[in-house]
Amino acid sequence: MKNALSGIGWVVLYVFFAVAPLAIVALANPPHGRPFLVEFSVALGFVGLAMMGLQFALIARFKTVAAPFGIDALTRFHKEIAYVALVFILAHPILLIIQNASKYLPLLNVFTAPWRARFAVASVVLLLGLLLLSVLRRRLRLSYEAWQLTHGVLAVAIVILALAHIEGVGYYVSGPVKRTLFYLLAGGLVLLLAWIRVINPIRRLRRPWQISAIVPERGDSTTMQIEPVGHPGFAFAPGQFGWIIVDRSPFTRVSHPFSFSSAGDRSDGGRVALTIRALGDFSAQVATFAVGAKVYVDGPHGVFSMDRQQAQGYVFIGGGVGITPLFSMLLTMRERDDIRPVTLFYANRRWKDVTFRERLAELEDAMPYLRVVHVLEEPPEDWAGESGRIDADLIRRHVPERTLKRLEYFVCGSDPMMDAMEKLLLAIGVPASRLNTERFNFV
Repeated sequence: MKNALSGIGWVVLYVFFAVAPLAIVALANPPHGRPFLVEFSVALGFVGLAMMGLQFALIARFKTVAAPFGIDALTRFHKEIAYVALVFILAHPILLIIQNASKYLPLLNVFTAPWRARFAVASVVLLLGLLLLSVLRRRLRLSYEAWQLTHGVLAVAIVILALAHIEGVGYYVSGPVKRTLFYLLAGGLVLLLAWIRVINPIRRLRRPWQISAIVPERGDSTTMQIEPVGHPGFAFAPGQFGWIIVDRSPFTRVSHPFSFSSAGDRSDGGRVALTIRALGDFSAQVATFAVGAKVYVDGPHGVFSMDRQQAQGYVFIGGGVGITPLFSMLLTMRERDDIRPVTLFYANRRWKDVTFRERLAELEDAMPYLRVVHVLEEPPEDWAGESGRIDADLIRRHVPERTLKRLEYFVCGSDPMMDAMEKLLLAIGVPASRLNTERFNFV
């Protein structure tokens, strides 16, 4: 209930700030005879700009804001609402041209138009470029690091150019009241940028970590153990994750999100483990990192945790390196002597690639209420376990029908796998409210 009320409050606050700039238009006192379509287009432009500014708040990783929704949900909203903001912003010049093409169409010519119009055109072009780079990143083979850098630079440039356009027009920011509102809008954006690029990095700079061990794992994965330097570290809920920067300044634009694979709560000495599969430029380097290298952590984040979803038992479904947050939950249950039953379905291609294979067997021996069901796509000849893919019949063979709807389900893996599991679980009668996923597809 607390999270639900908090979520409603943040939604209301978002809507308020999105439409707050309309006060500038309302106070403008347009001259007699000024067409309604012109004023309406300006209002839409202000709302679009406010929504673009709020984009920074959505990705600022404020824990209180993310708590009711989860970082992944905020990121998905951030991506989808960008298209809505684009519609508002494009509607501004389109409506002006519809109202008076001979007057406003020449303003699109960047060679002859006044600078205030050039700022507007440049802002819109950069916004279109930003969205295209995000949509086509994989087709263009743009690395996550390069995308993150260009995305941030373009976003800041878009807002600055839009503010310069408003200042250049001058009509809507003349007078003490309207200028104060304009400064409050611009000041809020500056504060958000200061938090993201200055204040938060300084906080991380004062709480460094270092690599204490690099452990190779099955499945082309590596466990990186880190320990706090000069501070006690942090407690985290099992299943949470953090953004990490290794051997670089915390002020660098590029950071990478990974789940913690050690037990939750506060471990001995504050040490934390992250298990990372070599899938990209950064993750492929993890095995080569030196012990003692400096690490900065922004975390913990995420709502994908059994601590937020209390139940009489659990079903975990993992694929490949998606086992990491589920493994953290299992380790935590063992540390807490939690006796609630858990069934883990773990899908992999080959037996030799099963990350944590030996440790899962140890956990199963030590935890009589844990059952691990390995599912292999390419099983060895002497394999007596489950093979193929996880389907409804497989789940029903291992989860009693009488408890199917009363358990809490956690699914982590590739996006296609999670999509398939969500459809499958809903189809066999699992309530949507008992289905938990978290996606790291932030692009």
